[in-house]
Amino acid sequence: MRRDFVPTELEWPSTWADRVDRNRTPSILGHELAGVVTALGYGTTGLSVGQRVFGLADWHRDGTLAEYVAMEARNLAPLPGDVDFTVGASLPISGLTAWQGLFQHGRLQAGQSILAHGAAGAVGSMVTQLARAAGAYVIGTGRAADRQKALDFGANEFVDLENDALEDVGAVDVVFDVIGGDIQKRSAALIRAGGTLVTVVGPAEARPADGLAVDFVVESDRAQLSEIVQRVRDGRLRTNIGKVSTLDDAVATFNATERRAGKTVIRVRP
Repeated sequence: MRRDFVPTELEWPSTWADRVDRNRTPSILGHELAGVVTALGYGTTGLSVGQRVFGLADWHRDGTLAEYVAMEARNLAPLPGDVDFTVGASLPISGLTAWQGLFQHGRLQAGQSILAHGAAGAVGSMVTQLARAAGAYVIGTGRAADRQKALDFGANEFVDLENDALEDVGAVDVVFDVIGGDIQKRSAALIRAGGTLVTVVGPAEARPADGLAVDFVVESDRAQLSEIVQRVRDGRLRTNIGKVSTLDDAVATFNATERRAGKTVIRVRP
């Protein structure tokens, strides 16, 4: 079994409180997983004991960094036998965030241009690949060291946010923001009429002069998970896995201060 985690989980209110803001500590972290169904609740349909699955656990319940986790069946999708558990665990948040941000909220169309921040990161690399596959022109951003990785994931060009002038990008149809702050404000000014700023870092601080600003929280979706994993299977989509740790090392992994490249996956069992 494999579990994935997002470093910022420690800052999420849902990690420490339930839906009515009652303390629910001690909390089990982690919300992404790939594993095997060991039991079914009464009336559960669509899954079977022994089936390989992957998915996204509810934000306000105990998570996936444990040997067993109870989840709603609708939050899981079948994991094909030719997809490794480590790959499966790395897909739900990054894949669904990119998919929903691009197509549901950003309404990206073929022929449009998109500014994809953090293009070498876990979410950004998915955004880059899915946008290119949809026929968009992708301008990736990041640090200088991220340039080649972003280009390898399909960015048409790259902007070094520390050394290049973001404003030189010109007008774009969509901005996918994973940074916020000043970068978000400067990016919003680049969006052409009718375009969209999509952000995953909380309520948008900036809005396009003549367009939309959308902030959203990713939701589990079985059909989208199935589409994402099928793209992985046929080579249209590559996952972005960085460090793989054991459950025994999970606390140290959470507390690590170094910059992580790609998704961090926790291996619960060999």
